[in-house]
Amino acid sequence: MFKLTSLNLNGIRSATSKGLEAWLATHQPDCICVQEVKAQSDDVKGRFEELAGLKGYFHFALKKGYSGVGVYSRHEPSDVIVGYGSSEFDAEGRYVEVRFDTPKTKLSIISAYFPSGSSGEERQQAKFRFLSEFYPHLTSLKAQREFILCGDVNIAHQQIDLKNWKSNQKNSGFTPEERAWMGKLLNEAGLVDVYRRLHPDATDTAYTWWSARGQAYANNVGWRLDYHLATPALAAAARSCHIYKDQKFSDHAPITIEYERS
Repeated sequence: MFKLTSLNLNGIRSATSKGLEAWLATHQPDCICVQEVKAQSDDVKGRFEELAGLKGYFHFALKKGYSGVGVYSRHEPSDVIVGYGSSEFDAEGRYVEVRFDTPKTKLSIISAYFPSGSSGEERQQAKFRFLSEFYPHLTSLKAQREFILCGDVNIAHQQIDLKNWKSNQKNSGFTPEERAWMGKLLNEAGLVDVYRRLHPDATDTAYTWWSARGQAYANNVGWRLDYHLATPALAAAARSCHIYKDQKFSDHAPITIEYERS
């Protein structure tokens, strides 16, 4: 089996101080895709280049202490793609693609961090711009190779993907436009929401993020924001999934899916 984990770290220094490395050593994924590294190259060098025997490949934001993504892999890639060619969003450190190509197969593992629009209308409009230009990138990539995109998508697609859906219909992450974008990605572009393939009706056990406000975590008032989005052949190889709600490395839970190797 190929074990693939995704986790928004909310800061790599913070997450590792809370036991992330020991958990990885026990859990032993083949790859872990991380988001919100919140560090620069100099911060990672000599400390976070490897975690529990996995070597990291990163896309850092230009702004210090902001965003940043990475893929830690047990296997050496054939190529690493940093950024997806965006004049606006590549500066924010939102995309790294690690390729494992052979004469017979073309496979990519992608760690992506979609913008949040929760801070205000300006960032919500930026989020819409990101979605608009990211969609054709994914459709073009799908025509060329198999891939699994892991990451904090910052969108709850369906009503069953968050606790309080009625009161959040005008809020970032659950607007009609964002939900329609996700629907188009799945229904027209043909990517697969792997968790929903395995657990089509799950509700309270599906959440991967909880607000720091009130007693959201204690009362499981959560959102499903962290995804594995895969091309159909890879999605069909998914065999099991687990969301580790009890692991408090950040305000997100790790999500691991095991795929049968071909």
